[in-house]
Amino acid sequence: MELRLVVPADALAVARTHVRAWQAGYRGILPAAYLDGLRPEDRAVRYTFDRPDGPRTTVAITNGAIVGFATINGSELCALHVDPDVWSQGVGRALIARARTDLAASGVAEAHLWLLAGNTRAQRFYERDGWTTDGTRRVESVWGVAVDEIEYRRHL
Repeated sequence: MELRLVVPADALAVARTHVRAWQAGYRGILPAAYLDGLRPEDRAVRYTFDRPDGPRTTVAITNGAIVGFATINGSELCALHVDPDVWSQGVGRALIARARTDLAASGVAEAHLWLLAGNTRAQRFYERDGWTTDGTRRVESVWGVAVDEIEYRRHL
C-alpha cells in the first residue's frame, strides 16, 4: 500500500471511495434513499484539493487504485474513509497513523474529530487508536442532511 498526498486529478477516485464508504458505513444510520442517491460525480466537484491553505488529504493506494483517504485541517481529523471492499485490511490504521503524524508535525498537541452518532464500527476504530469522548455533541448539516455527531479527542 502506498500513501501520498492527493492531487486534483484524484477527485473522482476519492469521491468513489467517499460515497461507497458512506453507503456501507452509514446504512441504518442515515436514510437509505439519501445514501442510495449519492453520486461520486456530485461529490468530486466539491473538493478543493488544489488550495495550498486548505485541508490536507492523504490517499491510500493499493494495486493502482485509491482505496481510502484521510483529511486534516488545523487540529481536526475532518474525514477518514476506506472503501468497504478493503475494510479490516490495515488501510484505516495506516491512514490514521499518517494523519496523527502530520497533525503533530504541524504543531498540534491535541487533535479532535466529529463522529456520526450511532456509527459503532468507527467508534471502536477510533477508541482502539486512543481517541476518547467527553460526550460533546452537535447537529451538523453534512452533504445536505442533518446529522448528530459526537466529538472525540486524542493527545498526540
